[in-house]
Amino acid sequence: MKNLKKIALLTASFTILSLNINAKEIDKETGLIVAPGMEIVKANCTVCHSAKFITLQKGDRDTWLSMIRWMQDTQGLWKFDDKTEDIILTYLEKNYAPNQASRRPNLSKDKLPK
Repeated sequence: MKNLKKIALLTASFTILSLNINAKEIDKETGLIVAPGMEIVKANCTVCHSAKFITLQKGDRDTWLSMIRWMQDTQGLWKFDDKTEDIILTYLEKNYAPNQASRRPNLSKDKLPK
């Protein structure tokens, strides 16, 4: 019985440690994941919309690029220089990529509102 308690305690400790290792720091102001590129995303994206628009989305690099192009084509988003666009896309694809629990796929450009 004593060994069983030790095993249970060790298992619980390892579980807590692994959860802490996998946990990502979240920016208190925006809710964005704190990682390289977050400040650039915050400065360029939250000017027009809430960071919730980002945190609730999932996409690979091409999906994020298509959303940016849609905003540029229809919503008045300015064109980014190549370096800024790369930083934004790299941040988004690394931190808000599709996973098993993702919502439905994003609409194709031809199905977005005009």
